[in-house]
Amino acid sequence: MKEYTTFRVGGNAAFSALPSSAEELTVLVRELRRIKADPVWFIGRGSNLLVSDNGLDGVVVFTWGLSEIKREDQLLITDAGVGMNALCRMAQSEELTGLEFAYGIPGTVGGGVFMNAGAYGGEIRDVIEWAEYLDESGEVCRLSKEKLELSYRRSIFSSHPQWCILRAAFRLENGNKQQIGDKMTELMARRREKQPLELASAGSTFKRPEGAFAGSLIEQCGLKGTRVGNAQVSEKHAGFIVNLGGATCAEINELIEKVQKTVQQQTGYWLEPEVRRLGD
Repeated sequence: MKEYTTFRVGGNAAFSALPSSAEELTVLVRELRRIKADPVWFIGRGSNLLVSDNGLDGVVVFTWGLSEIKREDQLLITDAGVGMNALCRMAQSEELTGLEFAYGIPGTVGGGVFMNAGAYGGEIRDVIEWAEYLDESGEVCRLSKEKLELSYRRSIFSSHPQWCILRAAFRLENGNKQQIGDKMTELMARRREKQPLELASAGSTFKRPEGAFAGSLIEQCGLKGTRVGNAQVSEKHAGFIVNLGGATCAEINELIEKVQKTVQQQTGYWLEPEVRRLGD
C-alpha cells in the first residue's frame, strides 16, 4: 500500500480492484456485498491515510479510475475519483468560482467529501449540493447538503465507512477566469511556502483544537524536528508529520503519540489526529 498512499507507508493489501467508471464500481460493490466480502476499503489517492505495516485484509477498492466531470447550469457534477485539483481547474475553465480554496488539497473528491476538506477559509460544505453513494446493499442513494452532516473534518460518511461515495455536485457562482486562476495560483504559492510539500506526508496530521492551532502548539512545545526513526515533525510546519524516507507506520504512530502526550502535558490541549488509520 505504500505505493498508493501519500505517506508512502503500509503493508500489502490482500486483494485490490480498480474500477474505471461509476457503473463498474456499482457492479463490483454489489458483487462484494453478495459474497459478503469483509472488510472492504474504499480509497482514492491515499491522502490523509496511515495504513498499517501489516497491510489490509479484505478488499481495497481504488476509486481514482472514476474520472467524469460535467456541468449542468451552475452545478459541477463529478465522480468521486476526480482529483481536487482537476475539479478546480475544470471550474476555472468553466468560469465558475467557489472552489479556489480547494486547489492544492491532495486527494480526490470522494475523500474531500468524506472529511469535509477545507483550507484558507473555505470548506466542501460551502459549495456541495448533494452526494451520491452506494449503501450496505449496493443501492445508489443521494443525500442533500443538509443531510450530509458536514462539520469540521467530518461527514455522515465518517460514521458509515462501509458506504462508497460515487459522485458529488457542487453549486458555484459565475466568475472571471483570470481572477479565479490568480486566486488558485496565490493559494498554491502559500502552500509551497508554508507546507512541506517536498516530503511524503498525509497532509495536516492533527485537527485544529478549539481556540488554538495544532502546529503552533507543537512548535511551542519545542517538538519541531523531533524524530522517531524516519518519521519527523516537519521543520517547515509543525502541524505535519513527514516521512523522510523509509519510515514505518509504527514509527509514525509512535511520533503521533509522543506529540499528543507532550502537548497535553505542557498546554492542556489534546490533539486529535486528522489522519485516518487503517488496519491493525
